[in-house]
This record gives sequence, structure tokens and C-alpha cells, in this order.
Amino acid sequence: MITKAASAIRNLVRDTSGVAMTEFALAFPFILGVGLMGLETANRALIEMQVSQLAMQIADNGSRIGEAGVLEDRKIYEDDINDLFYGAHIQSGKGIDIFTHGRVIMSSLQVDKDTGEQYIHWQRCAGTLAHTSQYGTVDGARSDVAAGMGPADAKVMAFDEAAVIFVEIAYTYQPLIGDPFTFGEQDVSAIASYIVRDDRDLSGIYQRDTNAPDPVASCDQFGGSFYDL
Repeated sequence: MITKAASAIRNLVRDTSGVAMTEFALAFPFILGVGLMGLETANRALIEMQVSQLAMQIADNGSRIGEAGVLEDRKIYEDDINDLFYGAHIQSGKGIDIFTHGRVIMSSLQVDKDTGEQYIHWQRCAGTLAHTSQYGTVDGARSDVAAGMGPADAKVMAFDEAAVIFVEIAYTYQPLIGDPFTFGEQDVSAIASYIVRDDRDLSGIYQRDTNAPDPVASCDQFGGSFYDL
């Protein structure tokens, strides 16, 4: 009996059939963690790229919108702005949901005919995120945009009788997996600007029907794009 027990112990000691499984079990949490962190990092990079592209799209479309006339400069209307924001909502899709988790600020940077100063003539905003422009506001001092809008080393300026559409997006990143596999701040931002196409009526934004005015995407309101989002 003792001999059989000793033999069984020796066989067990020499048995290596479960070594690989043990090593895998020990390493699996680390491998899983690295994989999930890599997945989260890739998703963050994709979202940042999409937000940047969305800012360029909005700025580009903002520079093109307006109703062309034969005898007058192109006019823009409040419903043009609302349609533009709705298009941004469609473009962003449910993956980003830009107006639920972010804020889009579109500014018209122009030159004052009397003083030659750069100033923000109008701004329109959409999105629930409590964020104000970091580069200037309509009610802010003109000195804030005297050298243009944008980062200190990459400001853009408008020319006489023209305008620049400057778009800023602030977005709160929605983790795919979450802690502890995400890292850093969850704030994502992007800016873009385009010179206005054609000859635009720079006096302001019009209403098509003053008796039944379209909603104004005012920057003191925090909501969507006036559509069923």
C-alpha cells in the first residue's frame, strides 16, 4: 500500500500536463487587461478623428450655406443654421451623439468696416455640454479676437468684405469599457475654419417668415439641434 502511494506521488511530481494551463491562468488577467486597454485606446483615437472631421464638415458647410440671389449677396437664414446642425447630428451618428455629449459653437469672424477691427458678428451653438468658446464670444471684448481666433500659434483672421466661419467642438468622451482600462481626461476638442464662399450678406442671419420665426440656436441655451434627436 505504501509502495503504491509513493509511486503515485512520484508520478504526480513528474506529471507536467497541466503546466501550460497554469501559466495561462496566471497570465490571462494581464493579457486581458492589455487587450481591453488597447481596445479603449483605439476607440478613443477613432472618436477624436471623427470629432475633428465633424468640425471641418460643419465649418465647410457653414461657409457655403445661403440663398443665392441674382441682384443681391447671398443671405443666410436661421433654418439654414438649424439644417446644418441637424446634418452634423446625422453625420456623427449614435456612436458619438454629438449634441447629447458635446457642444458645437459656430462663429462668424468679420472685420468692422468703421474701425478695421476683427470681431465676432454672430455665434450659433448646439449641444447640452456646458461649454463656452475658448477663443472669443459675441459679448466678449474685441481685444480677445484682435489677432484672430484660434490657438496662440495658429490664429485665423477675416479679410475686408469677407468672413471666416470658425467652429469649435467640445465633447466628453464616452468610454467603451471604462475604468480601469481608460486613462487621461475624457475631454475631446476640435476646431476648424473656412473662408466664406461667394459674396455673402454679412449684416446678419435672417428669418424667412418673421410672423413664424424659426428657432434660433442661441449660445445661452443648451440643447440639441431643434429636431427630434
